[in-house]
Amino acid sequence: MLLADFTPIEFERDGVRLHGRRAGEGPPLLLLHGHPQTLAMWHRVAPVLARSHGVVLMDLRGYGDSGRPPAGEDSRAYSKREMALDALAFMQSQGFTRFGVLAHDRGARVAHRLAADHPDAVQALMLLDIAPTLAMYEGSNEPFARAYWHWFFLIQPPPLPEALIDSDPVRYLRSVMGSRHAGLGVFEPSALAEYERCIAIPGSAAAICADYRASAGIDLAHDRADVAAGRRLAQPLRVLWGEHGTVGRCFDVLALWRERALHVSGASLPCGHYLAEEAPQQVATEALQFFQETMQ
Repeated sequence: MLLADFTPIEFERDGVRLHGRRAGEGPPLLLLHGHPQTLAMWHRVAPVLARSHGVVLMDLRGYGDSGRPPAGEDSRAYSKREMALDALAFMQSQGFTRFGVLAHDRGARVAHRLAADHPDAVQALMLLDIAPTLAMYEGSNEPFARAYWHWFFLIQPPPLPEALIDSDPVRYLRSVMGSRHAGLGVFEPSALAEYERCIAIPGSAAAICADYRASAGIDLAHDRADVAAGRRLAQPLRVLWGEHGTVGRCFDVLALWRERALHVSGASLPCGHYLAEEAPQQVATEALQFFQETMQ
């Protein structure tokens, strides 16, 4: 069983069930996964980090074994601001009021909002394979749109995207994940089976669409408000991206993050989008060094 040494956690915030796992002692780290995955994506990295840190993994609302609440007006229930509040409450339930964050893809967008809205809670953050959401939408071009087609498919009005995913959710998941640089072969079979199990849970398609609709709507409003007010992240921020991935090819990742944060460093790794599964040793080494330097 993946992450068998990690203790399950169940927590409820405002009626939404949040599922996670925890292991290790030491400076606390929160790990957040991406789409269309679950906390299982950290199975090659989290055990290494847990040797020296208190590691908490959480399934984002709408994913894994966390709840799938109704989207509400403007998909507000899936705004990154609301999902960041989940993460904050989840960590506080474990006795952590100040912590580091390591996050990938959608989870990294939640982490960005968490650090922006709750700077006293987030001590340092490492984000994997994203540029700021606002910059990615505003800088979209044909190569990006072809590779990230799901960004534009999932935000179409309901019920069409939901119906198409629900017709064969495993096929949707395999299409998204298998079309990236490494294909499906890089994924541990038991991890892939876990992603497939969870995307087939009723309500997953609606939640995924709500997540992306929020990112193309209410989240952009929150980001634009930050930019207009001149707010930038003050925490140490390290960004990693895959040299064979779309983000690094289509965007100047470091330059864009330096517009949104004061203390930015970063590098590409020799892999594609799924860094924690394609290059787990490098991700763990980078994370251990970065958080050791920034969480004294």
